[in-house]
Amino acid sequence: MKKVIALGGSNSKNSINKTLAAHAVNMLKDREVKVLDLNDYELPLYGIDFETNNGIPQDAHNLLNEIKEADGIVLSLAEHNGAYSTVFKNAFDWMSRIDGKLWSEKPMLLMATSPGARGGATVLDIAKGRFPYMGGNIVADLSFPSFFDNFKEGVIVDENLNKQLQTAVEKLQEVL
Repeated sequence: MKKVIALGGSNSKNSINKTLAAHAVNMLKDREVKVLDLNDYELPLYGIDFETNNGIPQDAHNLLNEIKEADGIVLSLAEHNGAYSTVFKNAFDWMSRIDGKLWSEKPMLLMATSPGARGGATVLDIAKGRFPYMGGNIVADLSFPSFFDNFKEGVIVDENLNKQLQTAVEKLQEVL
């Protein structure tokens, strides 16, 4: 059975991006699903001096191993000031020191959501431009606007958004 991991690019205990990623990955059929939490990977702020003196933290290896052992990835990015959240960027930086092609060409559903109407569109565009250089195989993407208006009690209430997510999940399902 194919294994698919889901990850929200935030360290919020109530991460809407983790919620969206978990919702999407659970829409897949006949797949082993694992939802990861960045809080489970304690990583110091990346710096070359730290790496030179201490090496690469084991949790960077652990997170990268989850990616390498998966057959697919569902990732929803939080947007902080128009870019990646600090915790995601830090994990991304550490993993890239181990393997510059860290996404390993795994099929990926890439998303972003936010409380606002743009739905993390800026960070999504940044990732869509950068990830292919890092081994990213983005098979579908989705900006999910106004999370709290459109996702209630575990259900997507906007029919158009629900169809968009179903289509994106189906694209991932097809390549797994």
